[in-house]
Amino acid sequence: VRGSEGLYMVNGPPSFTESTAFQRDSGKNCKAVAFSKDGSLFAWCNGEKVNTVNVTNAELLRSFDLPKAVCLEFSPKNNVLATWQVYTTAKDGTAGLPNLQLYDVKTGKCLKSFIQKKMQNWCPCWADDESICARNVNNEVHFFENNNFSTICNKLHLQKVNDFVLSPGPQPTKVAVYVPGSKGAPSFVRLYQYPNFGGPQSALANKSFFKADKVTMLWNKKATAVLVIASTEVDKSGASYYGEQTLHYIATNGESAVVQLPKNGPIYDVVWNPNSVEFCAVYGFMPAKATVFNLKCDPVFDFGTGPRNAAYYSPPGHILVLAGFGNLRGQMEVWDVKNYKLISKPVASDSTYFAWCPDGEHIVTATCAPRLRVGNGYKIWHYTGSVLHSYEVPSNEEIWQVSWQPFLDGVFPVKAVKYQAVPSELPSPEPQPAQAYRPPALRNKPVTSSKLHEDEPPQNMKPQPGSSEKPLSKTALKNQRKHEAKKAAKQEAKADTNQESTQSSASQNAPRNAVPAVTSGDPEVDKKIKNLKKKLKAIEQLKEQAAAGKQLEKNQV
Repeated sequence: VRGSEGLYMVNGPPSFTESTAFQRDSGKNCKAVAFSKDGSLFAWCNGEKVNTVNVTNAELLRSFDLPKAVCLEFSPKNNVLATWQVYTTAKDGTAGLPNLQLYDVKTGKCLKSFIQKKMQNWCPCWADDESICARNVNNEVHFFENNNFSTICNKLHLQKVNDFVLSPGPQPTKVAVYVPGSKGAPSFVRLYQYPNFGGPQSALANKSFFKADKVTMLWNKKATAVLVIASTEVDKSGASYYGEQTLHYIATNGESAVVQLPKNGPIYDVVWNPNSVEFCAVYGFMPAKATVFNLKCDPVFDFGTGPRNAAYYSPPGHILVLAGFGNLRGQMEVWDVKNYKLISKPVASDSTYFAWCPDGEHIVTATCAPRLRVGNGYKIWHYTGSVLHSYEVPSNEEIWQVSWQPFLDGVFPVKAVKYQAVPSELPSPEPQPAQAYRPPALRNKPVTSSKLHEDEPPQNMKPQPGSSEKPLSKTALKNQRKHEAKKAAKQEAKADTNQESTQSSASQNAPRNAVPAVTSGDPEVDKKIKNLKKKLKAIEQLKEQAAAGKQLEKNQV
């Protein structure tokens, strides 16, 4: 936990006591912290030095004289500690000193210094086995091998590489690169296998698209596919504040597709299931939809609509949490992924942070500054909805960051999914149902429920084993509806022509609501007749409502 009360460690479930091994660093200047990927090492900068410790016994390993460090990161195998501080030029305009340092964790010696002006993507990226390390320099990706930073072993040179992501997992390492479009040419994302960066033929896959000012690239764990969320800063149609987003799927075997999302609006979140064969997207104007897709980009399960803008798979992938944080109320839905059954619906209001514990059983939610300045604290939950531990700082203090100690996959055995809430010492927070505002004139009248929108229920999208029919795509459904509507219209038209001959006799004894379409020959008159009929129909409806005991407004009467 990092905040105005200093930096300290708390023991995880079930004890939740402050760690006695790690001495609390009570300074108010702790800017940056980092755990190693396996959770065995920890580094922090307290405004004077960067310290690294062994987490289990808190023994100090190294101190580096870097008072201004604001970013820290360990390489995946704990061989290198990367540190970054803000780049400054000298007063006379000469180039500043290198501000990105790579240190050998064991010896403490500086392996290499670079100038890295931007904070975004400041850290070099390593393959999981540290055989290669890459960084983006002036629109090229430079590759180093085996942590030897004196020679660049390889360069990936495309017209303007804006961003790249290395694939997780074992060799061979693959690289996804993004090149933004310019002068009317489309943007594209390409997948390569290191070190084959030859001509255009050497790419594993390529997907080009318009409408992209920035992209997010997400590899699945098995490194077989990448999801690309492409977004524009501005929505030309004016439908959304947040620009427009599209979701693309690219596989290393060369297949690619646009993921068809059945509701319009922003894409809030996309996450891969750790099993690498499904992903979940949260999208569409509020109330947002959430859908799980397979690798063919066909929907597998649709969670319907609800107040949500984020999705989180548990580390083993057996549970999915859909949540609405930020400008939403913090409602969470915890789903059993295998059976697509709802486990619990806890509410963590004012949360600015959510994270699964590596054990796949517990969750932390936190309210941190500067996003929210009041009510800072954190809660530890069991996924069945029980709050096991809760801490709130005194009113004049703040929490800036909380994070779990990481563990490698497979350290914790996967347990069967429970539905019964786990017992807890703390009372579970019963959310107060918020009363809707009612103007004074309506306060002693019966409540009429009016919903802005009907929530869609969850539904299984897998084709049932018995049925050979494929679920229709969005466009197919649209076309089918159009086709049916046309058919109906044709039949009506036929009926109309047959009716006109027997018009006069039929219209006297026809019931009120089956008024056939009469045409007077003059379109203006027809229009007036149509409007009058509309009004008469509305009057009938109001009369019926009044008869049913509904209070009508003056203008309605």
